[in-house]
Amino acid sequence: MVRAPWRRTSDDDDTEQNTHSDDTADTGETELSADEDPIVSCEFQDGTLSVYEKLLHIERHSGSKFDDKWIAMNQVRGVTYVENIVIHYIQIEQVDFENSTGGMFSSPVDENTLHFGHGKRACAKRARDAILERTTPK
Repeated sequence: MVRAPWRRTSDDDDTEQNTHSDDTADTGETELSADEDPIVSCEFQDGTLSVYEKLLHIERHSGSKFDDKWIAMNQVRGVTYVENIVIHYIQIEQVDFENSTGGMFSSPVDENTLHFGHGKRACAKRARDAILERTTPK
């Protein structure tokens, strides 16, 4: 499960607000309440993707060369979901971010791409669909 930064630990001050705001996003709609759970959360080979109503969170494993990242839904241009022979990936297309491209025998590696095996395809599809539902104009 995702260690949510807006949840309190025993060291937190009781007067501190229990919300997370993505300061890098250009939107006023990026706050989560302390009790908000992700709509979908998938643990992949190189991190965890959690989808919330107005944000998504990529939490990386400790050995990753990439940092954890919050992305506001209004900064998401699309989602690429690819099933290759061995390794699959989901890639978040973000405003003002140039995604990596894979080669003939390789998949892209960047801070908005997560890789997974056959057993995680259903969760990755649910995450993709949840993101698209929140970013596609109706």
